[in-house]
Amino acid sequence: MIFANPNYLDLLLILIPMVGAYIYKLRKSQASLRVSSSAPFKMEGKTSLLVYLRHVPFVLRILAVALLIVALARPQSTDNWSSSSTEGIDIMLAMDISGSMLAQDLKPNRLEAAKDVAASFINGRPNDNIGLVVFSAESFTQCPLTTDHTVLLNLFKDIQSGMIEDGTAIGLGLANAVSRIKDSHAKSKVIILLTDGSNNAGEIAPVTAAEIAKTFGIRVYTIGVGTKGEAPYPFQTAFGIQYHNIPVDIDEPTLRQIAATTGGQYFRATDNASLKEIYSEIDQMEKTKISVQEFSKKQEEYMIWAFWVFALLLVEVLLRNTILRNIP
Repeated sequence: MIFANPNYLDLLLILIPMVGAYIYKLRKSQASLRVSSSAPFKMEGKTSLLVYLRHVPFVLRILAVALLIVALARPQSTDNWSSSSTEGIDIMLAMDISGSMLAQDLKPNRLEAAKDVAASFINGRPNDNIGLVVFSAESFTQCPLTTDHTVLLNLFKDIQSGMIEDGTAIGLGLANAVSRIKDSHAKSKVIILLTDGSNNAGEIAPVTAAEIAKTFGIRVYTIGVGTKGEAPYPFQTAFGIQYHNIPVDIDEPTLRQIAATTGGQYFRATDNASLKEIYSEIDQMEKTKISVQEFSKKQEEYMIWAFWVFALLLVEVLLRNTILRNIP
């Protein structure tokens, strides 16, 4: 038996002052009469049963209050068994936050679209350790591997383009993600690298970082974000923000090579829908292996307790108005 509202059981403590008040009132109501001899008042045989029964209404009321409190706590019957085995997957997200991620071929822009889709991906992976690395000309860890996805999702909100020097250091971002996941004891280690450009910064070449990932048994999925051709990009001018089309330059050969080297796969996202489909496909390919056998049954039991409360109060009322009725 479990209780949906176990805190209500603390109310059982009020029974203590109720009993104390009854005893005090009982003693105070005892009348006294001074006589020279008590012999005429001595009764033969046993004390009348009614003398003992006069406490029954109070006992019934105490029981009714106790059962009422139990009913308020919502007792529930439960009968369940389960057995499960889980093979955990550790996933590092490496996200490009360079200035070009503000292009609006994805809505509202590439960066915000990538954040929204990644957040949905995280919500669908409750059993996995997931971390986040961001990069532009430099790279840093926004969140290490964690199962506390609430914290991770809150950190996603703080990601903005311009947080660090502008540029696109794909190799450095990938290497940082590798360093964060390489010591993991999970049987499957995955990096999802998302970028919209070509490597133009950082001391580590993307292919070198891919070789390092392969050494540690890390699989890398690469995503190129951007429409084919040109995309509108916001420019700050003296007359406010204006939009100009700029060429979309994604180094797809390098991204394909990174994926092929590590046993992953390359994807191209040209709009919000295709980006969602990519994450969905990765989610299916890297689904956590779970074998669960579970049976569960939960049923509310407060009604039977409420019935007994009503029954006890009814008996109390009947006794007080029949065989235990007080005569003024």
